[in-house]
Amino acid sequence: MALAELKSALPDYAKDLRLNLGSVIGNSELPQQQLWGTVLACAIAARSPRVLRELEPEAKANLKPEAYTAAKSAAAVMAMNNVFYRTRHLLSDPEYGTLRAGLRMNVIGNPGVEKVDFELWSLAVSAVNGCGQCLDSHEQVLRKAGVDRETVQEAFKIAAVIQAVAATLDAEAVIAE
Repeated sequence: MALAELKSALPDYAKDLRLNLGSVIGNSELPQQQLWGTVLACAIAARSPRVLRELEPEAKANLKPEAYTAAKSAAAVMAMNNVFYRTRHLLSDPEYGTLRAGLRMNVIGNPGVEKVDFELWSLAVSAVNGCGQCLDSHEQVLRKAGVDRETVQEAFKIAAVIQAVAATLDAEAVIAE
């Protein structure tokens, strides 16, 4: 099992990550599609080859093909949007906020899965990428759709743990060279 491989690869100083990884994935109350779509989208966003190699097969096995594709689409479109909207927000000139984005993001309107699932995955990727404007936007859509705060938090807990595991394992790989 890939999850067990990742957990056993974590060094002793990252015991909390080992426990949290098992908890946020193994004990999640999210429905399978939301859980594994979040895991896959965050594994892609974390940019760690090892984490993605370990988690992708399990995500693929737990997702229908359209959900698997949609989770990858969420990671892809949010990689672009998070940079664009974070930059526009961080610039001190508010006029950038009035300019047309002019970027294609059609997948957001028609992701091939329930809108709530795609929004949850987009929020989780935005947490990994640190885009406050995108986080606010996706959280508001989720809350208007009736998603409770605990579910939203579950998604960004998964994002936080996967990102931390990726950073730790990538650092250990460099140190071992």
